[in-house]
Amino acid sequence: MSELASESLTQGELIHKTAAELAAKIHSGEVSSVEVTQAHLDRISAIDATVHAFLHVDAEGALAAAREVDADVAAGREVASPLAGVPLALKDVFTTKGIPTTVGSKILEGWVPPYDATVTRRLREAGIVVLGKTNMDEFAMGSSTENSAYGVTHNPWDLDRIPGGSGGGSSASLAAFEAPLAIGTDTGGSIRQPASVTGTVGVKPTYGGVSRYGLVAFSSSLDQGGPCARTVLDAALLHQVIGGHDPMDSTSIDAPVPPVVAAAREGAAGDLSGVRIGVVREFTGEWYQDGVIGSFQRAVETLRGLGAEIVEVSCPHFDYGLPAYYLIAPSECSSNLARFDAMRYGLRVGDENGNSAEQVMALTREAGFGEEVKRRVMIGTYALSSGYYDAYYGQAQKVRTLITNDFQAAFADVDVLVSPTTPTTAFRIGERADDPVAMYRADLCTIPANLAGTPALSVPCGLSDEDGLPVGLQVMAPALQDQRMYRVAAAYEVARDAEQGGPLINRVPQLEVAR
Repeated sequence: MSELASESLTQGELIHKTAAELAAKIHSGEVSSVEVTQAHLDRISAIDATVHAFLHVDAEGALAAAREVDADVAAGREVASPLAGVPLALKDVFTTKGIPTTVGSKILEGWVPPYDATVTRRLREAGIVVLGKTNMDEFAMGSSTENSAYGVTHNPWDLDRIPGGSGGGSSASLAAFEAPLAIGTDTGGSIRQPASVTGTVGVKPTYGGVSRYGLVAFSSSLDQGGPCARTVLDAALLHQVIGGHDPMDSTSIDAPVPPVVAAAREGAAGDLSGVRIGVVREFTGEWYQDGVIGSFQRAVETLRGLGAEIVEVSCPHFDYGLPAYYLIAPSECSSNLARFDAMRYGLRVGDENGNSAEQVMALTREAGFGEEVKRRVMIGTYALSSGYYDAYYGQAQKVRTLITNDFQAAFADVDVLVSPTTPTTAFRIGERADDPVAMYRADLCTIPANLAGTPALSVPCGLSDEDGLPVGLQVMAPALQDQRMYRVAAAYEVARDAEQGGPLINRVPQLEVAR
């Protein structure tokens, strides 16, 4: 740590600041981006062997990016963005020129892409400091980050528990104070579910709101990159940076980014008068822990106290979201993963014994893909096969339409919908490893928004009375109306902190840091 930092802010003080606070201090010259970046690199060095949030740390690149921001500040030049100089952890599913991209899979071990994903490029152009790449379930297939080929990530709230998935590395890096910002992807809940179980904020923007160019595909009609943070405002600031039209992505929406930052600031004023909020009736039942339901109900009462009108809403086809998703997503993944053929890049096994190309391909996929990836590829291939397409994939797409219709009907009556983000708090590592269906239930509440393409956000809503672990409140909005969920979540966040004595994230019991 430099002399300036030791005289002003300690490492513990720096890493506990929000991204917005750090940006303000960096841009004013009170602290340098290099100091902030080094504080987070030191934190990673100290504790990531325990958490295992990162797969690759690019200390040299991060410090070089930080020095560029500091040079702009010193010269009096305008910084590149409101988050310039702030460190960030990037999920290892986005391509990064010169930095390995593995997608948590052995089949891409050691692969260094020749280009940046659009999200990566926008982060760099905004002056955001990329610390490194975070761990994830292989090809984003999982709800616990136990399916990574490179080891399990641990939840900083309880190191024996999962940090969610597939983006558990990004969420764990936030909860462990290794980074103030992170990027994830959400195909069936892979941003929101980890956010819920780690007490952080995670956002799935409207489908097409963030470019998928350079995002290694799992399920192309569902995948969506989005911001991860410790506060709603920080998530909105990051959303503003990565969002917007990209001609390199044919599904990218050619429209301005919704006014998410203004909405978050408006919501922080704490007034939700005139806002009509629907509580989804279907998101209750035997799979939901009492502690989760209790925290959610208290959150709803807090929203009522802020002036919102609360009504119950039925979305009857949401109950079919899980089976529909687990036909659509595997079908698309079986098509997308066909490109990993051992011929052009990545792992190659068996070519030294005179095997044919087909044999090399088979041997490579056997060695390179994990069990969950193989399971989903086989499910998807079967669902798309001759004689079964209409019965499985076709029917699932019809259910998808019905779920979209449920959202449209609900939003004709309410401004946003709310629910628990997940049915349970973080479960123990290994607890559901042999029960895929139990694992899939972690996404009961998050999948409908992916199927419909609508935006959804998870914000911490307290700790469960049963186990003292974080619970998430999910806020869902109509397509292209992302700002609505930011306003509601920001208002709730301020009220929650007032009720509960400060930000929940500061109560992480593991890996304490002196301030």
